[in-house]
Amino acid sequence: MITEEQSGTQGQAKAEIPFRINKLGHVVFYVKDIERSIKFYTEVLPFKVSDVNEGGMVFLRCAGDHHTLALVPRPDGEPAPANTIGMHHFAMEVADVDTLFRVRDWLRQHGIEFIYEGRRGPGSNPGLEFHDPDGHALELYAEMDQVPWEGQSRPKEQWHRVSSLEEVVANPLPPV
Repeated sequence: MITEEQSGTQGQAKAEIPFRINKLGHVVFYVKDIERSIKFYTEVLPFKVSDVNEGGMVFLRCAGDHHTLALVPRPDGEPAPANTIGMHHFAMEVADVDTLFRVRDWLRQHGIEFIYEGRRGPGSNPGLEFHDPDGHALELYAEMDQVPWEGQSRPKEQWHRVSSLEEVVANPLPPV
């Protein structure tokens, strides 16, 4: 049951959250057999492979976003870490990089520690990763590359990884 405190209806005004989630973004699963999973998602369900990174993580799309699903191979068939229940992380999109700066400040004010901040390779989306109270890994990101259904994703040579939002702004990528 939701309490008055959780709903914000008690006597004191609740602080306004300084950002909105545009959409649910992508989910990343641990998989036992990467080839079997790729076949399932591309032959049974209508996904297309966008990229595969150096670690064997496979990025799939079903619309314009570079990826809406990613698959992470489990090393030697090991079970997924206990706190992931088969999920690597779940991502949500915010408006832009300026919003990510506000998100970062807001989360820091609430004592949130980051797993990751910056820009990784495939999809080129800057983001922040952290855990929810139950240990689920979450990502808030912006400005993911868009790839037409029959188009090509950004060349690997343009994957410019950085480890802060400041570096994202200082090192813009060329258009796809």
